[in-house]
Amino acid sequence: MDAREAQCPYSWQHSKILHLVRHGQAMHNVEGDKNRVALLSPDLFDAQLSPLGLQQVAKLQKDVHANGLLNRIELVVTSPLSRAMQTAVGVFGSEGHTISTPNCPQIMAVEHCRDRLGVRPCDMRRKVSDCQSLFPSIDFSMMDGEDDNLWNPETRESGEELATRGTKLLKWLWTRPEKEIVVVSHGLVLQNLLTNLLGINDCNPSVGAALCKRFDHCELRSVVIVDKSKMGTDSSPSLRSDHQEDVLKQGSFQLIDFADFKNKVSLLAVA
Repeated sequence: MDAREAQCPYSWQHSKILHLVRHGQAMHNVEGDKNRVALLSPDLFDAQLSPLGLQQVAKLQKDVHANGLLNRIELVVTSPLSRAMQTAVGVFGSEGHTISTPNCPQIMAVEHCRDRLGVRPCDMRRKVSDCQSLFPSIDFSMMDGEDDNLWNPETRESGEELATRGTKLLKWLWTRPEKEIVVVSHGLVLQNLLTNLLGINDCNPSVGAALCKRFDHCELRSVVIVDKSKMGTDSSPSLRSDHQEDVLKQGSFQLIDFADFKNKVSLLAVA
């Protein structure tokens, strides 16, 4: 039994740890803070990390190495937008690292975890062939074609559509054989994912507010999803949220209990 199994109150074979990471600050964040209209500028197409964003990535990379998290990660799933892929490779990959990382996890680009679709050029992805040239260590086999056919210049993705996409992402993650997975995505996507999960069931409001608050750039939050249909338990321990400094060390797990989430998946917060 490894350290993760010893800490988890449920059978490890029916659980997965997800580490949710928002990308570092990107140029559209900088320009958008000055003037929201700037987000419509074609100059911000597939916005890349700002100088501060690169510093944030370097800091998180040092943290995950120092705390041993990198050694436990089996898969990194990233949005195919440049700012997310820069973050994924910069933190969990081996390219350009000053720290030796011979056993870096596989990094896979997945459309389900990209930013809100439509209208804003900063949220449109590059051609897959261009992405492959820029990020040769990333697996693009899950992409929906060479061109970005999901981005509509006239229509912004609705909240309901975003929530549906988040559900598809969770279902896909549940089918993966890996037990400890990083998801590098966007603040709204990650916040929406957690908010919709918590909204399925009544829970302590303070816990929901803490867990679902807006992500900072390069913030890492961890949850555990459990298939309770195979656990044979209805226990509901007390609830609490987590913070980056707590997530980056091996801690205990406490249940955030949910009603059925399609296939009876529920969520745990890392203490």
